[in-house]
Amino acid sequence: MTAQRRSTALIGDDNTVVVGGKKLTWRTLHKLPQLPSPAAVLVDNGADALAAVRHHAVHGTELLVATSSRVDLAMREELGESGFAVVIANGDEHSVTPARLKRVEESGRVWLLTSGSTGRPKRIGHTLESLTTVRGKQQPRTWLVPYSPGTYAWWQVITISLTQADQGLVVIEPSELETWPQIAAEHGVTAASGTPTFWRQTIFRDSEALSTVPLEQITLGGEPVDQAILDQLSALFPNARISWIYASSEVGASIVVHDGKAGFPKAWLDRDPDPESERPKLSVDGDELVIASPHHGAGLEGAHRTGDRVEFVDDRVLITGRLDTDEINVGGSKVSAGLVRNVLMAHPAVAWARVFARKAPLVGRMVAAEVVLNPDLGPVTDADLVQWCTNRLPDYGVPRRIRFLAEIPQKETLKSDV
Repeated sequence: MTAQRRSTALIGDDNTVVVGGKKLTWRTLHKLPQLPSPAAVLVDNGADALAAVRHHAVHGTELLVATSSRVDLAMREELGESGFAVVIANGDEHSVTPARLKRVEESGRVWLLTSGSTGRPKRIGHTLESLTTVRGKQQPRTWLVPYSPGTYAWWQVITISLTQADQGLVVIEPSELETWPQIAAEHGVTAASGTPTFWRQTIFRDSEALSTVPLEQITLGGEPVDQAILDQLSALFPNARISWIYASSEVGASIVVHDGKAGFPKAWLDRDPDPESERPKLSVDGDELVIASPHHGAGLEGAHRTGDRVEFVDDRVLITGRLDTDEINVGGSKVSAGLVRNVLMAHPAVAWARVFARKAPLVGRMVAAEVVLNPDLGPVTDADLVQWCTNRLPDYGVPRRIRFLAEIPQKETLKSDV
C-alpha cells in the first residue's frame, strides 16, 4: 500500500465510534493481532469487524470479513482451499486455521459475500476505493450501523466514516435491534441506513421512540422500496432527506433517488455513462434490470444482468422483485408479486406483506399473501383486504388466501422474504 493510499484511507481515524457500549475512535479501537493474508475474519460483534477493517486499511492485507453465522463449516473448508486462513476473532484473542492452499496474496483486495438470494453466497472482489462511493465532502453526521458486518450495505456506511472527517458511527448489535432508537437518540444519530423491512419493523414496534431520533438523512436499500414506507418515513421526519439506493456487491451503488418517489425516472434508462460523475448505464432487457457500473466488483466489467424484475408505471421504473419469484402465472394471466405487495402495503392498517404463488385447482396457481397488521389501526379481516385489492387489481391478481402474522419476519441481513 502506498503512503498516499494509507493517508486517504485513514482520514477518519479520529471519528467517533460507539460500539459495544463504548465511545471510542477508529484510532483507539482494540487492535487485532497481526492477521495472516489472505484472511477470512469471522466475527460475532461490531468491534472485531471494525478492527479487522482498520487493520486492512493500515496494512493492505487481503481480507474477507463476515459474521460467523453466515459462514458454515462447508464454506470455511472452501475458503481454506481457496487460500484463505480462517480467523475466528474474539477481542484480543483469535484462533487461526491456516489456508490449505498457498497462493500469492492480492494486496489491497477486499472480498464480500453476496446475500445468497440466488443460492449459495459467492465471493465478489473489491478494494476500499471501489467500495467508497461517497466522495464529495459531507456535512458532519453520526451514522447508525445496523447492518450485518461484511455485507455491501455495511461497507457503504463504514467507508464513509473511514475516509471522511466528522462522520461518526453508532454500531447496533443484533441484540440491540429492538431498542436501537433509544441508543441512537442517546448518541445523537443524524443519519441512518436500513432495509425497508428494518424501517417497517421499527415503526411497527415503536414509532414514537423512532421519532425522537434527530435524523437528517434516511436511506433505504437492499429490497424493493414501495411508496408506503417512503410516505411513512416522510411523515415522521418531514425535514429529513429520504433516499433509496439500489446497490449490490456486483455493481456497487448504482441508483440513488432523493425525490421521495418509489422507483427511478424512466428518463434515466439508456443514458450514456458519465465518467466524471461515475454515473452507471441503466437499461432493461425484457423485464430485467441491466447495469454497467464503474463501482463493479473485480472482473465484472460491462453490462451485468441483475436478476431483478422491473415494471413501468407512468414515468417511473419500479423494481418489484427477483425474476425467478416475482411473476405469478394465474391460469395464463401474469401478475407481479411486487405490485400486489405494494397494493396491500398501501392499506393504512398493513405494516408488512409478502405475496407469493400457491397451488390451486383449475388455474394451477393463485396469489396468496402473509400480512402483519398495525395494531393501532383497528381490526381488519382478510375479507377487508381482499376487497381493497379487488378495487385496485385485476381479478387474477387478487390474493385468495391471506394469513396474518404477529411479527414482521427479519433475517440477519435485515431483509425479509418479500
